[in-house]
Parts: sequence; C-alpha cells; structure tokens
Amino acid sequence: MPRPPAPPLMSLATLALLLGLLALVVASFYSLPLKWGELFSADALRSSAEFIGGFAPPELAAPFLLKIAHATLETLSMSALSTLIAVVFGVVLAVPASGRAGALLRAITRLLLNVLRSIPELVWASILLIAAGLGPFAGTLALAAHTSGVLGRLFADALENQPPAPEATLRINGVDAMSAFCYAALPQALPQMLSY
Repeated sequence: MPRPPAPPLMSLATLALLLGLLALVVASFYSLPLKWGELFSADALRSSAEFIGGFAPPELAAPFLLKIAHATLETLSMSALSTLIAVVFGVVLAVPASGRAGALLRAITRLLLNVLRSIPELVWASILLIAAGLGPFAGTLALAAHTSGVLGRLFADALENQPPAPEATLRINGVDAMSAFCYAALPQALPQMLSY
C-alpha cells in the first residue's frame, strides 16, 4: 500500500501570516524612538545604582514605622472587607447565573459577571476614584467589584454542576423552590464554594 504524501511543512496562508506579523514587528521597532544605547549608558547605570542604593540602610525611625504599620493594617482591612463584600455579591449573583431564575436572567447575570471580572482592579479603582474619592474606600470597592465577578462565576458553576435529583425530589413532594434550593442544591455545592 503506498504511503500518503507528507503534508507540507507550512501552508502558503500560514507563511503569509507569519511574514505579515514579522513585518509589523519590524515596523513597530522602526516607528518607535527606541534608544537602546541610552539604556546601558553611564548616566542610566549611575541613576540605577543611586535608586538601588536608596534602599540601604532601611529607614527605622519610629514615626516612619508607625506610618508603615498603619498602612499595612489599612491594606489588610481593605482586603478582608472587599472579600466579604465580594462573597455576598457573588452568592447573590450566582443563584440567577446558575439558571435557577430562567434563561433570560441567567444570560443577563452571566454577562454582568463577565463584565465585573474582565475589568482589572486598577481600572475599577480608576473608575471608582471619581465616584468614591481618593482613599481606601475606592480601593475596597474596586477589589470587591472584580472579585464579585470571579466568585459569582465560580459559585454559579458550582451550583450548576450539582446533580438535580435531590432538589427535584423535594419539589415533587411539594417543597417550594427556595426551600428545595436551600436544603438540596446549596448543601451539595457549599463545600466547593467554601474552597474558593
């Protein structure tokens, strides 16, 4: 039996795409005012050495250390509070996103979760800085907004992946939808949700 011919190493379309990308990279380097010589010049090396030298010896004055301790506590508080807010909103958004409130509400909440988690925290902070002002409140809200999207999606997937039989059994026996959810679906998904 004759062997089939070997496939070509690269199709013409693939070669054209690679050459086009290479041309774009070369054009990018040519169009930007990159000065590689200045990167390793004596002035650049001296400035870098001065910057790195500024780290030693470390500042150990009491007022500075108190300021650092206060900022550290503020950062930890922002993190804890934003996580708590994100868990609450994540659970609230996960229920309709898991498809328990109809297809339309599922699509809308999934879109909202995608928007929340696709915008980085720094962009959220920039947006919320205008509304909430400069300070830890804007940072807390920014962290909470992004994390709500992430946790909401994870929680929704955890709820959606639970076997429907226990909840359906309760519904057949006359239990209302909310009670069936709370006593059948949620206890099954809770260990996975807590792991996030």
